[in-house]
Amino acid sequence: MPLIPTLLDTDLYKFTMMQAVLHQHPAAQVEYRFRCRTPGLDLGACIDGISAEIDALCALRFGAEELDYLRGLRFIRPDFVDFLGLFHLDRKYVHLARGDGGGLDLVIRGPWLHTILFEVPLLAIVSEVWSRHGGRADREEGRRRLRSKIGRLVEADPAAEIAIADYGTRRRHAGDWQREVLGALREGLGPRLVGTSNVMFARELGMTPLGTMAHEWLQAHQALGPRLRDSQKVALENWAQEYRGDLGIALSDVVGLDAFLADFDMYFCKLFDGMRHDSGDPFAWGERILAHLEVNRVDPRTKTLVFSDALDIDKVLRLHAHFRGRCRVAFGIGTHLTNDLGVPAPSLVIKMTRCNGQPVAKLSDSPGKSMCEDAGYVAYLRQVFGIAG
Repeated sequence: MPLIPTLLDTDLYKFTMMQAVLHQHPAAQVEYRFRCRTPGLDLGACIDGISAEIDALCALRFGAEELDYLRGLRFIRPDFVDFLGLFHLDRKYVHLARGDGGGLDLVIRGPWLHTILFEVPLLAIVSEVWSRHGGRADREEGRRRLRSKIGRLVEADPAAEIAIADYGTRRRHAGDWQREVLGALREGLGPRLVGTSNVMFARELGMTPLGTMAHEWLQAHQALGPRLRDSQKVALENWAQEYRGDLGIALSDVVGLDAFLADFDMYFCKLFDGMRHDSGDPFAWGERILAHLEVNRVDPRTKTLVFSDALDIDKVLRLHAHFRGRCRVAFGIGTHLTNDLGVPAPSLVIKMTRCNGQPVAKLSDSPGKSMCEDAGYVAYLRQVFGIAG
């Protein structure tokens, strides 16, 4: 049985972005690169197992019932589902080799429309193959920790006000473990569990699939025009044109919060349902977002702040207490739910680095989360957006 059993075993925002790419940028060419942020992992020792799983991934096709499920999502258009009926992932776009010092050299390069679905399953493959190779994870310890987390949330939130979502596919210990975690969360948290980013599990378990856009959507617009300085505004406008008011959570940290707020004017404040935090101090971020909404004559209580950066239960409880009653708040939790089994989980990412032959970058609000191999472009990007180096 392959580690990735279906092409639905990915995050919803990959499909929402892919639909927009089909309609707006079908000819765009991109490059993604893998990075392990955890030092000292000999991922190169797992290369044969990873390669075999990539082959199995590229043999998958969407089944008729899977396409019917996607067709039933209110924001998915019929022509996109028809396209997916012909789609498969092509191995020729993935370049895999041993890297320096025991690392893994993994690059995805090709048409954006035909490569966008690689990221999440590839990360899940690397994470699970590494977990099997390392062999130190303790599922009984993972279950004990999960029960403790569920108990703490229920005890701290008797009125079921806290909204939790599973965002853990890309760094999960294993696919069957994520399924077990979701079952335990659904039983233990009840209405506090509002959904999962994983489309396969949402379909299988009767849950709500959740997601809007990722960093790559805004990054790609740095190369898609018309002007670099306008790239965020164009990306947000194009998103609004695609979804006409649906899927209205904007990502705020592609070139830093200062630049985001400069672009996110009254029009966008009123147009979008909320914003997602993914780097930097979440409390300071939330305070600045609420102040920005008020300056733009928008009642923060009508908007949702989604927190998704390295969350654990302590942080969820503190953030909820801090912003409760001032706005709507939701939490997307990843590794802390799906890969907390008594041993440190590797921090793995795949990020877009080029689009149409030009470098693109994410200038994160957290040190170490930025990713671009072209220092000259990063300096230029900072200059254009007025960001201190």
